[in-house]
Amino acid sequence: MREFARLYAELDETTSTSRKLAALQGYFASAAPADAAWAVYFLAGGKPRQAVPTKLLRQCAIEYSGLDEWLFDECYHVVGDLAETIAHILPPPRHQSEIGLADWIELAIAPLRGTAPEAIRAALFLFWDQLDARERFLLTKLIGGGFRVGVSRLLVTRALSAVAGVDSKVLAQRLMGWTDGSVSPTPAGFLQLIAAHSEDDTAQRGGQPYPFFLANPLEREPATLGELSDWQVEWKYDGMRAQLVSRGGQNWLWSRGEDLITERFPELAALRLPDGVVLDGEILVWHGGAAPAPFADLQKRMGRKQVSARLLGELPAVMLAYDLLEYEGRDLRPLPQSERRRMLEQFIGRQPGTPQLRLAPVIVADSWEQLARIRGESRERGVEGMMLKARDAQYGVGRTKSGGTWWKWKIDPYSVDAVLIYAQSGHGRRAALYTDYTFAVWDDDDGERKLVPFAKAYSGLSDAEIAQVDRAIRKTTIEKFGPVRSVTPSMVFEIGFEGIASSPRHKSGIAVRFPRILRRREDKSVEEADTLAALKTLLAS
Repeated sequence: MREFARLYAELDETTSTSRKLAALQGYFASAAPADAAWAVYFLAGGKPRQAVPTKLLRQCAIEYSGLDEWLFDECYHVVGDLAETIAHILPPPRHQSEIGLADWIELAIAPLRGTAPEAIRAALFLFWDQLDARERFLLTKLIGGGFRVGVSRLLVTRALSAVAGVDSKVLAQRLMGWTDGSVSPTPAGFLQLIAAHSEDDTAQRGGQPYPFFLANPLEREPATLGELSDWQVEWKYDGMRAQLVSRGGQNWLWSRGEDLITERFPELAALRLPDGVVLDGEILVWHGGAAPAPFADLQKRMGRKQVSARLLGELPAVMLAYDLLEYEGRDLRPLPQSERRRMLEQFIGRQPGTPQLRLAPVIVADSWEQLARIRGESRERGVEGMMLKARDAQYGVGRTKSGGTWWKWKIDPYSVDAVLIYAQSGHGRRAALYTDYTFAVWDDDDGERKLVPFAKAYSGLSDAEIAQVDRAIRKTTIEKFGPVRSVTPSMVFEIGFEGIASSPRHKSGIAVRFPRILRRREDKSVEEADTLAALKTLLAS
């Protein structure tokens, strides 16, 4: 645990890519395979399961530290992070643990799930008595399920590549599925991960997907990309990116986040496809019209591990395929985009009677100007804009441009002007600032004009703007509810969002997707903010 806690601290304390890379390489070069296996899991994006409820963690920390509850809460409000607060306020340990990360996860933390509170209390007291502040911080993050670290998966891949002497693309392929929580990391798995490349790699794939190729946002005029004829243009659908893997008479469905989601979409798992095929595409709910259903309908399927026959009938899922990554067991990713598209069209054409599998259409235009006019139809078509794929592009790993480029040419977001009515302090370095905001619009329906909350947002402002808003919040506070303040309505912001849907769970009856702050509207008074009726008009359209 000590070595992984030291690594975590080193990664957290620097923004230098070279220093992070050196720290990762140093750790993996010396760590025991069992510990390294779990380290890869967490650093690559795997989430720990919560072993102890937050409330019980807090109670045990108060008792162990001997602090009054009010003083613990004051410390927490200043620090802004429970694990960091606990690490700071506990008395020094009397012993020192030599146990490695794997044993802590498997033998100490995992058995806590479902254990009686008294047994958990005794275990936590024992753990805290043998760990220093840095190790206690990490332990609490792992126990509470809140582990996050500022390192990219690509950097982890580069570090492993350097330590193992294996090409980073090979390692990226082997890492696919590593963070699937249904399988625990093992020493043997780690040794296989860093083993020398061999011809057996392909034979051992099983249901493993390929690393996803990601698009870059297009933030310039598309005409600067050159001739339109050099680009394959498709609609950018608002669905769930996935790979459908068919090998050995079985189908596997993987999300871009590397979750195995086969059971959630049984109609796709049941597709009868030839062995040795991997499709890349978008999962959508499609009722049979010209456009897919809103993302809100797909969300009702995404969270269900058990899908009823009623739900299958009401919200039928399809896979809109836009790339063929493997055919007859052959890796097609090195082929140019145009060749993969030709093979995909032929493959889909040979799959009759499979309405759950569709071919993503290619958009044809004579010029960039005509393409821009077609893009203006995006909302009516239920899409987010267009994808521009270089016809000579290979299928890369991540957001690379080394073998060709994909661009996402998204339409401008919806936006409304809304009033800030609640604020909550942030976390980490922003724990002393109010950075999380609740916004409201005017509701005139009952004859009495009132502000109704409709969205929360925390991104979009610079540090200087946050400091300015923080000062205004402190001056206009009406009431405090723990870390939350209600404020006198005085600030108007333009809030952007990607989608909008009806939601009986929200007081406004409206839910918006990916809300974010576009700018502060100091030119507008609170009375000039938008209305709930305006949101409902957007919803109707």
